[in-house]
Amino acid sequence: MNRRLAEGIDVDAPRTDPTPVRAVVALGANLGDRAATLDAAIAELRRLPLVDDVRASAPVESVAVKPEGPDAAAPAYLNAVALVTTRLAPSLLLAFLQAIEARHGRERRERWGDRTLDLDLISYGSVTSDDAVLTLPHPRAAERDFVLVPWLSIDPDAELPGRGRVEVLLERLRSGS
Repeated sequence: MNRRLAEGIDVDAPRTDPTPVRAVVALGANLGDRAATLDAAIAELRRLPLVDDVRASAPVESVAVKPEGPDAAAPAYLNAVALVTTRLAPSLLLAFLQAIEARHGRERRERWGDRTLDLDLISYGSVTSDDAVLTLPHPRAAERDFVLVPWLSIDPDAELPGRGRVEVLLERLRSGS
């Protein structure tokens, strides 16, 4: 297992340090009552053990992205970002995110398929990991305006570890450079 760590945090180890870390979680849904699903998922994030605070962006609508690229014929997504202050280890937070997805009927049949709920752990403090189960920061976050726009709306000083300021990443994405 090849893993790079910052902050001395092992992504699989239980956290013994009581200092909270800010994690960034992207939420998306394009099936069912998208707004109600995102609201319910944010409420569930707030109820997780060892989560001290959750701030969520307003939702934004975006075109579905498939392996072939944007697909305007697919149901549109509603996306948001939550800033989660937690003492959970990254791998445990990921497990909780996947459990929330499952409770909302998430099925993993096809890559980037339509879904009732998608929760992605975008970053966890300044931790970096290239573990097969949990890559941090999320490898495509800098390429997704549906992540960067809502993130920037609730944290104007946001930075994606190893990639830079979210504001600059969004400008690059929009300019195509």
